[in-house]
Amino acid sequence: MAVFKTLSPQEITDNPFKLIGSDWGLVTAGTPDSFNTMTVSWGGVGIMWNKPAAFTFIRPQRYTFGFLEEKERFSISFFDDSFRKALAFCGSKSGRDVDKVKETGLTPAFTEDGVPYFEEARLVLVCKKLYGQFLDEESVIEGETVLKQYNGDDWHKMYISEITEVLAK
Repeated sequence: MAVFKTLSPQEITDNPFKLIGSDWGLVTAGTPDSFNTMTVSWGGVGIMWNKPAAFTFIRPQRYTFGFLEEKERFSISFFDDSFRKALAFCGSKSGRDVDKVKETGLTPAFTEDGVPYFEEARLVLVCKKLYGQFLDEESVIEGETVLKQYNGDDWHKMYISEITEVLAK
């Protein structure tokens, strides 16, 4: 297994539109004893409050949501195309019902302070939550595009998180 090196967020050269929107990532939260992961294809990276930041959107119905709510820190892992099937599995199955690690063959790894990520990833963003708020219909400005994404009370919670560590191969 290739060894990770630590980068600053400014050293990331990936196109964020491709990385998040096309390649997808795994948001993983919890502890070494209990964690869950899910595929994400919405979100972003940038600067917020003078900090390198990740913007993550998770529906409360997702099993991973509870882990995110309980922990201050989480990771977003990005992979090469050979892991597309594993990412699709993690996005279509719930950790309530299946062991995603066992089913995909991904290898959990943990930062020094216990944040879970995956050894097979090529890029990992370790994040510390700064802000969380549910999206809501009242705040929608351009309704047609946004409202077709929601049917009822399943609005995402937006997390703005500081990127505290970047691991890359």
